[in-house]
Amino acid sequence: MHAEKGDRLLMHGRVVGQRDRVAEVVEVLGESGTPPYRVRFEDGHETIMSPGPDTVVRHPDQATG
Repeated sequence: MHAEKGDRLLMHGRVVGQRDRVAEVVEVLGESGTPPYRVRFEDGHETIMSPGPDTVVRHPDQATG
């Protein structure tokens, strides 16, 4: 996985009925864009995470959806 500051991480729900979550990468802590990342969720909560296989990186120039 490779992300840069300003990218969004789309984390798919793991169970039926659980909605997808989106977080913005505010800082890359790994080397050359690799995890871990400091992220900010839509509600303002910030955390450090190493995304799993259920996560997709969306670059600012990509359409959401």
